[in-house]
Amino acid sequence: MKYIERKIDKELSEWKNQQERMPLLLRGARQVGKTSSVRHLGQQFKNYVEVDLNRHEDYHAFFGSGLSPQEICRQLSFAENKPIVPGETLLFIDEIQACPAAINSLRYFYEQYPELHVVAAGSLLEFVLAELPSFGVGRVRSAFMYPLCFEEFLTACGERLLAEAYREASPSQPLSETIHDRLVRRLKTFMVIGGMPKAVAAYVEHGDLNKCQMVLNDLYVSYFDDFKKYNRRVPSERVVSVLEAVARQRQGRFVYSNVNDNLTLPQVKQAVELLLKAGLIYSVKHTSANGIPLGAEVNDRYQRLAVFDTGLLQRILQLDLRDIYNISDVTLVNNGNMAENLVATELIKAHSCYEPCQLYCWHREKSGSQAEVDFVVQRGYDVIPIEVKAGTRGAMQSLRIFMAEKRLDYGIRTSLENFAQYDDIRVYPLYAISNMMR
Repeated sequence: MKYIERKIDKELSEWKNQQERMPLLLRGARQVGKTSSVRHLGQQFKNYVEVDLNRHEDYHAFFGSGLSPQEICRQLSFAENKPIVPGETLLFIDEIQACPAAINSLRYFYEQYPELHVVAAGSLLEFVLAELPSFGVGRVRSAFMYPLCFEEFLTACGERLLAEAYREASPSQPLSETIHDRLVRRLKTFMVIGGMPKAVAAYVEHGDLNKCQMVLNDLYVSYFDDFKKYNRRVPSERVVSVLEAVARQRQGRFVYSNVNDNLTLPQVKQAVELLLKAGLIYSVKHTSANGIPLGAEVNDRYQRLAVFDTGLLQRILQLDLRDIYNISDVTLVNNGNMAENLVATELIKAHSCYEPCQLYCWHREKSGSQAEVDFVVQRGYDVIPIEVKAGTRGAMQSLRIFMAEKRLDYGIRTSLENFAQYDDIRVYPLYAISNMMR
């Protein structure tokens, strides 16, 4: 499979060339491309050594016997029959969650062997890290990876210039309708395929939505198999039931009692926490948004939940991808609240890869009020509300209530329409919502 360029490639190259460099730990859901990106980075080195601690349980002893980083590398070099030379070798420790001792050893690579380039990654890593609260503080740098964003999807499809076109556009400088319409069509495809590298690769290579659907089916089954690993905490069937409920529930607060009549509130909450740790869903928390940081005024009783990839969301909702071109744009984005889910994922992907991203929303807390703003983001010292509209029209009453209460200069509407500006409302197309984070 041809490598798909990722934005994190630039970050990895810059990390490689830093004079003072910590070991790098790639974090994120399974199958988002962590291993492929590290292998791509490995091409910049004379030697590349990849160690899979899931596959080689016998290697765990190298990390658990109090050996120095130099001795660990000597043992790995013998075992893999490859040289590990500082400045010439990239050492990649994959599936590191299988060996907590290996995770702990990363800090000693920084302290005792900083000249060696070390990258680690793992699936379901957050569960292990939760049990290591003091892990690597100030000695290991985390980088977060997600499925492909829309810009990366366009690049994979050979349409880098189309991505540049919308990156350079703005509410005061909209695109031509021809280019805008082309981007909307591409967005439609992206929303049903999603950004999982295997699904995108299948589309790029074959242009066959049937193959994409098969890939998404396989991915979903693999995640179901992963859920079985949670059985010590929560039965896999319960986790699946909650994930499907997240996909089904529409706009507004996630209602725990609507998941399954046979599940108690604590059981649902426990499954939600597992899905959040696994990176399969994102939380959008209510904030009063009276100032920054937005997280200072959070109401934990109100949160929305989004599935981490629109392709897998469509798979859960069982939309037949073969019907994609028979579905109107507005119907598609309304299906399963796709537009709001897309914006959530694109905002997270536009965030710095070196910080976990928390999303926020707002709803009026006065009794009987229905005013809600889909997203509230911080850009510098500004608080910016974002209202998502699936079509090209729609009232903005909630947005204006929020702006009036918080005395804001402007707000954002994102929809299928072109870039535009109406007084104090700036319009960004759904495909370009990441622009406002630049």
